[in-house]
Order: sequence, then structure tokens, then C-alpha cells
Amino acid sequence: MFRAPLNLFRTLAIAEAISWTLLIGGLLLRATADLAIAVTIGGGIHGFVFLAYGATAILVAKNQRWGAWPTIVAIGSAIVPYATIPTEVWLHRTGRLAGGWRLHPTDDPRDAAWHDRLMRWFLGRPWVLGLLIALAVIVLFAVLLIAGPPGGRD
Repeated sequence: MFRAPLNLFRTLAIAEAISWTLLIGGLLLRATADLAIAVTIGGGIHGFVFLAYGATAILVAKNQRWGAWPTIVAIGSAIVPYATIPTEVWLHRTGRLAGGWRLHPTDDPRDAAWHDRLMRWFLGRPWVLGLLIALAVIVLFAVLLIAGPPGGRD
């Protein structure tokens, strides 16, 4: 399913946009029908997908060897509602999502760096990588839930 960085990034970019819809819908339901639970549900889903998208953007940026600017734009696009979609289109059109996962070293001297070797090791074991990323997102999500919403509780 995620045989290429493009597939993974596109899936999470779309999921992030959908999660914005759930959050905005929850806010509308809270404002119009006094259903605060809608924000809790929509916000929870959005928060989790937001973190998963950020982790995906970092992984794909590292694999594709993006510079600082595309990486910042990719991660920052999750902050603006629906911005992950045009960001994915831009990254795709500029070739930044082209190619596959860097599973094997090349003649590029950067491939000898410890972090590149570690990334290749994880990419060669996608279930381990997926579980590790999911665990990191879950732990961060739980910490943020315990910390509470921005600005305190209503």
C-alpha cells in the first residue's frame, strides 16, 4: 500500500484534511446544537491524525532528502485547515515525492551517516517502523490529552 513515499504522504495529507472537516464540524455542532462532545470526538481524531501526518512528513523529508524549506512547509501545512492537500500537490509537482524508499546504500557519501543507516534498517522492517511511529504518536497524543486543550478547559 505504501510502496513509495508519495503514497504514504498523500494518504496522510488527505486524512489530515478530512480530520479538519471533523474538527470544524464538531465546532459547528457545539456552537449550534450545544453538543460539546462533537468537539471532543472531532478534535481527538484531528489531533491524532495531525501528529501522524507530522511524523510522516518528517520520515518522508528524511527519505527524500528535502532541505529545510520543503520540510517546514510540509509540517507547517497541517496547522492551516486543508493546506496539506495543496502542499502535497506542490511537493509532487516539484518532484520531491518522486522515487522509492531508500532501502539500500548508494555511492552518495551521506548514505554512510549513522542516521541514514538507521533509517534504512527501519525502512527494511516496515512493521517495526510503523509500530514505533504509532507508539510515539500514541504516547505524545496521551501526554497532550493529559495536559489538556490549549487555553485551558471550557
